[in-house]
Amino acid sequence: MFEKLSDRLERSFKILKGEGKITEINVAETLKDVRRALLDADVNYKVAKSFTDTVKEKALGMNVLTAVKPGQLMVKIVHDELAKLMGGEAVGLNLQGKPAIILMSGLQGSGKTTFSGKLANLLKNKQKKNPLLVACDVYRPAAIDQLKVVAEQIEVPVYTEEGNKNVIEIANNAIHQAKANGNDVVIIDTAGRLAVDEEMMNEIAALKEAVNPDETLFVVDSMTGQDAVNTAKEFNDRLDFDGVVLTKLDGDTRGGAALSIRTVVTKPIKFIGTGEKMEALDVFHPERMADRILGMGDVVSLVERAQEQFDEEEARRLEKKIRKNQFDFNDFLKQIDQIKKMGNIKDLAAMIPGVGKAIKDVDIDDNAFKSIEAIIHSMTPKERSHPEIINSSRKRRIANGSGTDINEVNRLIKQFDQTRKMMKMVSGMGMANMMKGMGGLGALKGMKMPKF
Repeated sequence: MFEKLSDRLERSFKILKGEGKITEINVAETLKDVRRALLDADVNYKVAKSFTDTVKEKALGMNVLTAVKPGQLMVKIVHDELAKLMGGEAVGLNLQGKPAIILMSGLQGSGKTTFSGKLANLLKNKQKKNPLLVACDVYRPAAIDQLKVVAEQIEVPVYTEEGNKNVIEIANNAIHQAKANGNDVVIIDTAGRLAVDEEMMNEIAALKEAVNPDETLFVVDSMTGQDAVNTAKEFNDRLDFDGVVLTKLDGDTRGGAALSIRTVVTKPIKFIGTGEKMEALDVFHPERMADRILGMGDVVSLVERAQEQFDEEEARRLEKKIRKNQFDFNDFLKQIDQIKKMGNIKDLAAMIPGVGKAIKDVDIDDNAFKSIEAIIHSMTPKERSHPEIINSSRKRRIANGSGTDINEVNRLIKQFDQTRKMMKMVSGMGMANMMKGMGGLGALKGMKMPKF
């Protein structure tokens, strides 16, 4: 995500490297390259021009302190303006209704059904809501079945009326059922439609008027680039939606939609889809995205993901086992599961400042843990609980059972022993307290870039 834009911007800032001061000439040269980088990323031309004009005005109006190089100052200005361009700050959902009603809109294939499931999963697990999914896509073959599969996956109820084509009737009946069953959020999945399809646009406009949703979200595939922005404008003119959801930001996208859409439709980006798993949904934070674009990482989001998987009671149990040197392969397997739940491995690594650029050309397989899991699953319960009994003949059996070779088994056992020793060393700090202390990094949320 944004790799090409990040590279181009970095090259642009190098124009100022070694310069003693900012001048109109070197700023103009730098920003000419920045504008090209934005246009190549499929950012709207007017947005790109307005952005670079603003940066130029601010850069020339600042005195560069002797301790700050012109290139560093330019990075700060561009960072702040990028964050402002994308909305400045995160905007949450309005869930005041009883039940709160969320209406989905967008083109066919934009990912509305999958996003509906991801949002229901997020509200259920992070906000302790009791959502109900509603199948109002009555045109696409298997759309209702897809929503049922998604709902079953996240263990959330779904309301359907097979054979009924009246979406207003279906939605109203679903809301009535939600009130009766204690569902506090109703998420209505609708059919994809083109802005030029008058009949379909009239239908969703009538549906919005009938159910009076607390939130109307426009779901857009970010890989469609500038077309996504144009489509968003057309839908907003008809529906006056409350926020935008960008899906497939983990794909080979140039990112122009994320940078342009806020300016063109003047509505906030509320969520971004970052993968296929139901957990792969992030609240959109403009400042953090600006950090990522400029290669600064995103430590706060990384810590938040870790904390989501953190179980304080489990940490205390684990700490006791480590103190007694009883950490075993069952515990090791649980730790792997927690890491996997945090998301795509390469994306996680890229959140660490400086790492994203270093690994951009490295192919990190998301199935990297598979051989490790296969080896552990090939062990007997006793071997997992007592790794010290694994001798040469047991290793051969484990290798055969896992489809690996003896060297891989030896390597895993060696890594496990090293991990156990390291964890024993740090256990004196109190693992539960140490992991809980990670929450202190949450203070980074409110931090601004240093003032120069």
